[in-house]
Amino acid sequence: MTETNWKNKVQEVLDKVRPMLQRDGGDVELIEVTDDGTVKVALRGHCYGCPMSQMTLKMGIEHELKKAIPEVTKVVSV
Repeated sequence: MTETNWKNKVQEVLDKVRPMLQRDGGDVELIEVTDDGTVKVALRGHCYGCPMSQMTLKMGIEHELKKAIPEVTKVVSV
């Protein structure tokens, strides 16, 4: 899969997750998709620094990305 295809597919999934985050005053921004399947994101708004942000990252964002794109190996916040 080309880098552009990776980014587009990941962005589509993030766009589906985004409304859930925005309801609580947060957001997520795609930073990078690496060749090894790592998706780097930045949590914004109320998600940044929230005590529950790691759970949101792993149980929400990462779960949805892995479900839609099996090549995703992990999601990290930068």
